Amino acid sequence: MAEEFEMPEEMAEEAVEVIDEETAEETEEGAAPDRISDEELDRIADAAIEFIGNVLSYMNVGEVEINEYEGDEGELILDLTGDDLAILIGRHGKTLDALQFLVSTATARMVGYRYPVVVDVEGYKGRQREKLETIAYNAADRAASQKRSVRLRPMTPYERRIIHITLADDPRVETASEGEGAARRVVVLPL
Repeated sequence: MAEEFEMPEEMAEEAVEVIDEETAEETEEGAAPDRISDEELDRIADAAIEFIGNVLSYMNVGEVEINEYEGDEGELILDLTGDDLAILIGRHGKTLDALQFLVSTATARMVGYRYPVVVDVEGYKGRQREKLETIAYNAADRAASQKRSVRLRPMTPYERRIIHITLADDPRVETASEGEGAARRVVVLPL
């Protein structure tokens, strides 16, 4: 029987910092082909699921079901469900961010290129996305009504991306990122 595993907070934070660096350093080299066949998408999903299964075999999380589906932006989403998966989310989602990084990196190495794979636990990222969209809309309302910039709290690359996408079509504002590493944040600017 597997022993209880808990990722130390500093390990999760270090992995998130590496995610920030990886995101900043990503180039076209190693990018996914323009069109992915269904067979190739299945190969990517199989590689990611195999890796997740290997990681979970070291953790005492019980039975885990992995549901796969395609996201709105063409990404492959793997949603893990089970009885005791809070350990996979961690404090403020940092453990899930670290798992996301590991799965993305391992999958890229297994298939030979990066393809967007999102790992979620019981819809956590979906709920977080809804919260981030609300934050984005509120910031846009404040920036537009007060005619001043609104600086949001520091966020992960994924969180910043959600803010930018949410406000991309809002004619009242534009968004920009400022800061470095873990202190990087979105600024909502009135037009």
